[in-house]
Amino acid sequence: MNLPNDPVMLLSYVNTQLRDNYGSLDELCAGVMAEKEMIVEKLKSIDYEYDAERNAFV
Repeated sequence: MNLPNDPVMLLSYVNTQLRDNYGSLDELCAGVMAEKEMIVEKLKSIDYEYDAERNAFV
């Protein structure tokens, strides 16, 4: 699956998927066949980090 390239759109997509469909970032990455490091780095560029307890980028 092609993920949104824009970091803000990616944030919205990922957090929605985590909330509605996946119990962790690892599950999401496996489910959509995406590289975890790419997602983490792209969202870090807009000052968001994954919070495993919340299962969301905050």
